[in-house]
Amino acid sequence: MGVNLADGQKQNVAGLTGIAEPYYIHSVTIVVGGWKYKINVGFLENMGDFGYGVVGQKGFFDIFVVKFDLIKEEIELKQR
Repeated sequence: MGVNLADGQKQNVAGLTGIAEPYYIHSVTIVVGGWKYKINVGFLENMGDFGYGVVGQKGFFDIFVVKFDLIKEEIELKQR
């Protein structure tokens, strides 16, 4: 994405391990269904070592109602 992590606003988060890890907040624009949304995104430097992250609550789940259908392998988004 071309984001320099350290240029963002530094915050800390602790997951299941209880060990605090730094993450960096950047303003980005996402496109969903042809609509653009400018949101703040937190990038965790070592997340790639463990797989993929889940979209955060602020800036996504507060904008959309999300329905997951595991059997059909579908995700439905509706704007609030």
